[in-house]
Amino acid sequence: MDKLIMAIATGLYTGYLPKAPGTWGTLVALPLHLLLIRLPQTGYFAGLAIILVVAVSTAGSAEKILDTPDAGAIVIDEIMGMLIGLIGAPAKVVPLVIAFLLFRFFDILKPFPAGWVDAHLHGGAAIVLDDVIAGLYTLLVMQILKTWLSW
Repeated sequence: MDKLIMAIATGLYTGYLPKAPGTWGTLVALPLHLLLIRLPQTGYFAGLAIILVVAVSTAGSAEKILDTPDAGAIVIDEIMGMLIGLIGAPAKVVPLVIAFLLFRFFDILKPFPAGWVDAHLHGGAAIVLDDVIAGLYTLLVMQILKTWLSW
């Protein structure tokens, strides 16, 4: 079971790639988004909800397996955050690249309350929550851009 948990928590082991594991994990969200957008809207949001539950569970379990708080190899949080940032994003290269760059910016910057969550909370929910917040910031900017640029 530990192998399955680690496979999921590390984004099919992309979290072990050298340099910037969070960036690699964020990229894993792109093909997942392209699969999810094929679903009807209720299926899409149900898929996101399932991924969120799995992300919180596996992030917390992986943290215990690795015996390291919020280990860099755990990237399921980036995957979840990026998927939130991609809500409503069309399957076109430019919006996907912009969403990717925005998410990485917000994930690294950790604007309030993401930075507070990252510094003060612990466990699987905390690992995922700061990235969910970065995803919400990304979603907000993407929706503004979507309106302005008529995507």
